[in-house]
Amino acid sequence: MPFERKTTQPENPFTKLVPDQTIAIVPEFTFESGHTIREVPVAYKTWGVLNEAGDNCMLICHPLTRSVDVEDWWIDLMGSCTLDTPGKVIDETKFFVICLNVMGSPYGSASPLTNNPDSSRRYGPEFPLATIRDDCKLHKMILDDLGVKSVAICIGGSMAGMHVFEWAFYGPDYIKLLVPISAPAKTSAWSMGWTEAQRQSIFADPKYLDGYYSLDAQPLHGMIAARMIAMLTYRTRASYEHRFGRSLMDSPSSSQLKTPSLHPAHMYRIDHNAGHRQMKAYVPGLSDSVTVACSNKLPVSDNSLQLIEDKGSLAHPAADAANVESHNYQPPLYSTHSYLRYQADKFIQRFDANCYIALSRKMDAHDISIGRGDYEDVVQKIQQPTLVLGIESDVLFPFYEIEALSTLLPNSELIRVRSEEGHDGLLLEHKQVNASIVTFMQKHEHIRKILRQKPAPIPERKGPRGSIFASW
Repeated sequence: MPFERKTTQPENPFTKLVPDQTIAIVPEFTFESGHTIREVPVAYKTWGVLNEAGDNCMLICHPLTRSVDVEDWWIDLMGSCTLDTPGKVIDETKFFVICLNVMGSPYGSASPLTNNPDSSRRYGPEFPLATIRDDCKLHKMILDDLGVKSVAICIGGSMAGMHVFEWAFYGPDYIKLLVPISAPAKTSAWSMGWTEAQRQSIFADPKYLDGYYSLDAQPLHGMIAARMIAMLTYRTRASYEHRFGRSLMDSPSSSQLKTPSLHPAHMYRIDHNAGHRQMKAYVPGLSDSVTVACSNKLPVSDNSLQLIEDKGSLAHPAADAANVESHNYQPPLYSTHSYLRYQADKFIQRFDANCYIALSRKMDAHDISIGRGDYEDVVQKIQQPTLVLGIESDVLFPFYEIEALSTLLPNSELIRVRSEEGHDGLLLEHKQVNASIVTFMQKHEHIRKILRQKPAPIPERKGPRGSIFASW
């Protein structure tokens, strides 16, 4: 009997951010850890039509903080693909394209945000550790339920590339081609160090409450710090220097604000707490003695709140003399600071702290050799033709790590993606990524057979739409 389907998940507000997805309900699932849960939601989105043979499936895995809406983050790879000429990877007129949401994500699949049917409350921090292997096992159930007999090609970058490697163990008759992009077959100590630093940032937030917080009082400060740390690993020193350098943001246009020449001691006082989201604030029209805490939702560019002196709290002889000026002073904001704050502010509006912790632990646990034998021997057992893409400037999963992995794979091609953008090059270097995958696809007869098929009709697109998931 087919799984029950839903289109909404009332207990999880983040699912509203993903248009037109379907949520299948798997009656029961047992994790690698031995935990079993019931009524397991699995969110997914499809494009195109599955052929009668059930063998034209293109499986796309989503990165860490993205949803199943491939159009949102890889629209530049969508279009027409032909037999021999340059085209686009994701041709929904020829392929049945599917992306399934991983467990622990806030966008619809089972996670800390979904309800435990045994208690009718959200799982929260009690949600079991879901591994990459668990995701593939659960997603295979959905593919079977949809009638997929084999997967023509499996594609994914970063955490999604980890899933690609795990999918390989369903065998070359089921998963025929692999395209992992900037992804390891096991997580390194370096990568685990970064994710631990991000988790500790969340744990340090007093609102975290061991994960038992309410959704209207999330540990946003910790989330902001975690996201800023992550953004540093996704780019490179060169990309930050090229884009920002030491440039300042434009001066505010408001006539109420000015940038006076400050006494050094006073400037030190103001700069000390610049960017702190619980700083004291001056509200125009209210008494100087009234202070408020900045809202968690305060936009970075909001100039309606200005720093004031907390009288008597700074024992410095120059403080009182500069006090009046301080009411109209906004400290200089470097472009790098503004970028990180902006990205963090966007992130906290679309993600959940417990989900972030669950996904980061999933990445730490990734190792395809667990339970299968020696790592090198296990990698060498992957028989499918594999296109391995590495970003030359990636600091999170360095190119030399990807290159070493490629040499172990018995049937692989290695592509060096030229970019100074670091790990995020997998989402930014569309032309290189697209061209490499299309060329790889055109070499294989089962793909060429699919491309010869009569195109299926597709709905007309309404044009590009704004993305809350975009980087810079």
